[in-house]
Amino acid sequence: MKYISTRGGGTPQSFEQVLLTGLAPDGGLYVPEELPSFSPEQIASWRDLSYVDLALAVISPFTGDALQPDELKRIISESYADFGHPEVAPLTALRENEYLLELYHGPTLAFKDFALQVLGRLLDHVLTKNDQRVVILGATSGDTGSAALEGCRHSDRVDIFILHPHQRVSEVQRRQMTTVPGENVFNLAVEGNFDDCQRIVKAAFSDQSFLPDDRQLVAVNSINWARILMQIVYYFAAALRLGAPDRQVSFSVPTGNFGDIYAGYLAKQMGLPVDQLVVATNQNDILHRFISNNDYSKTQLSKTYSPSMDILVSSNFERYLFDLFGRDSAQLTDFMLRSSKERLSVSESQWQAVQAVFDSASVSDETTCRVISETAAELGKLLDPHTAIGVESGRLTRKNPQVPMITLATAHPAKFSEAITVAGLDLPELPAHLADLFEREERYSVIANDLGEVSAFISAALGQQALMRP
Repeated sequence: MKYISTRGGGTPQSFEQVLLTGLAPDGGLYVPEELPSFSPEQIASWRDLSYVDLALAVISPFTGDALQPDELKRIISESYADFGHPEVAPLTALRENEYLLELYHGPTLAFKDFALQVLGRLLDHVLTKNDQRVVILGATSGDTGSAALEGCRHSDRVDIFILHPHQRVSEVQRRQMTTVPGENVFNLAVEGNFDDCQRIVKAAFSDQSFLPDDRQLVAVNSINWARILMQIVYYFAAALRLGAPDRQVSFSVPTGNFGDIYAGYLAKQMGLPVDQLVVATNQNDILHRFISNNDYSKTQLSKTYSPSMDILVSSNFERYLFDLFGRDSAQLTDFMLRSSKERLSVSESQWQAVQAVFDSASVSDETTCRVISETAAELGKLLDPHTAIGVESGRLTRKNPQVPMITLATAHPAKFSEAITVAGLDLPELPAHLADLFEREERYSVIANDLGEVSAFISAALGQQALMRP
């Protein structure tokens, strides 16, 4: 399988090539030239597979000859070996035909572990094969950073730099990043918001002159195709447990950067019988406004109790727009360039196409805390604020009560003490492997919201690393 840029530049690339780049040289994002299609019979044959074997079946068409089947299975198996639940992604019932897909049983207690545990091992495999060293650069609104560090820190072939918005992530999220040991690990607290961090990362990929000649940047954000790929799997896993392909299912997905919901969109395109895909947002509602009112315009960023969704520019939305525009790179590029300057909309027929695929809702902090409180009282289940938004959005948009609505439970509630406290509930304990988190030493640098400052920091750190390396 080959991959092309949404902006239309360059030649088609292999899986290994897109793994090691992330962002295309023309500023676009990589997507498959064409998606594999799975028949109902093929999907039905997967019902009794383990999560590891299901992942192998779903993603093998995308990796091509980059890995042998036994190599890929080993990587997947090792990636999920330490998850805290034997089902990896367990499905639990809330109400009649209402479920939670628990995606927080990985080492950093967030859904990002599903992709980044695999990504780290894929990188190590390819870099070892090619005798190569790279620099990982990523931006996080909270969970990606710790998951990336946990997935990649063991590799002696990478130096990893993670940018997070200073004082705009939860304390647990920050400490999960800043207490990770390792001489190849660097945390930068940028004096800005997540969109600023993301902008710096994209600009750095466009001009890598600050790196040594033998190094290149690799993305760990969901702009890296491998991130999206591994998230497709749990949509199939959840649907199969509830009777797919003989039964339709719906998903409500808390999302800020559109990566997780885009994976669900791909699963539907590949043959999974999905009735509704619900985009669940907080007060930062550009995606909801576009889906419900054909209004793609930026507003002021609000700080909320669901910080991982405090995003205005959803990078992966470009991948969906590429399909919406009939894979017309020129039209997509024009739209993206104008999106930072003006209020945009799409044609009536295009907007109808959007609404045929997605529903959406925006949920306030007040409602989020109410849902957390009520769910704990009525059902004995404690939700993190992002998941609470997903649950409420699913209820607000649900069209057919006979179709199961599955909310992606994206993070452990212990990571978000502020929302839990405001909801009037006691904080849950962190799992045993993180019990001493607040006693661990933190290491991070506060840095100006400036590409030059970040580039200079990375350059100096790599220079120091080179002096220390035998």
